[in-house]
Amino acid sequence: MSKRLVKSISGLYLGDQVQMHNGVASCINQKHAAKQLTVQFDHVIGNREADPKHHGGLDRVLHHFPREHYGQYRRWDLMSTFCDAPSMGENISTVGLNEAQVNIGDIVQIGDVTLQVTQPRSPCFKLNLQFGHPKFALAMQESRMCGWFYRVLSEGDIRPSDSIFLLERKSDISVAKAMQIYFLAEFDAEQYQTLLGCEGLAQSWVNSLQRRLDLQSIEDWAMRLYGNAS
Repeated sequence: MSKRLVKSISGLYLGDQVQMHNGVASCINQKHAAKQLTVQFDHVIGNREADPKHHGGLDRVLHHFPREHYGQYRRWDLMSTFCDAPSMGENISTVGLNEAQVNIGDIVQIGDVTLQVTQPRSPCFKLNLQFGHPKFALAMQESRMCGWFYRVLSEGDIRPSDSIFLLERKSDISVAKAMQIYFLAEFDAEQYQTLLGCEGLAQSWVNSLQRRLDLQSIEDWAMRLYGNAS
């Protein structure tokens, strides 16, 4: 039996224009409100990512970000100016659903579309540029207020009036817990194996965790978090 997670969506957003920001290509500022999202298996029509290696692909077709997180980031003085959706570059914005309530592998229905939760957002230095704070990405990593990505299981349209229903739960690891495990400061093979056991986990995260286990070490995060400023 399905469970309704959200009665209606706060906002839907898309955009296909690439902008240079401090010499870095990004689409994050080019998202605009949409009356509907037409979702295909590998992309949303009218939506584009400047860096598809890290922000697109079959495991990251849609980004869902809880709108109330903006208020918390503002209270932490991590935004140089007032920012609200879709400043994170999200496609789906909701109120009342967060990373502790959504699990890796969850299968959800939104309108005509069936989706699967694949991974938390892995914050990068472009967020530092976006919000004018040199440690915004680090704050997102540590707070786990990151949103999550979906892969598409069935195509269709999503509208703001659509509810979000949980159809099936595939793991007991929440998005917040996955974020906590993945970004542990110390190498922890047992925790990595736990996360690897989650059905539906994004292939890029599977590859990264397996590489850590093979090398018995954690990769350097400095470039991702700080860019050339590191």
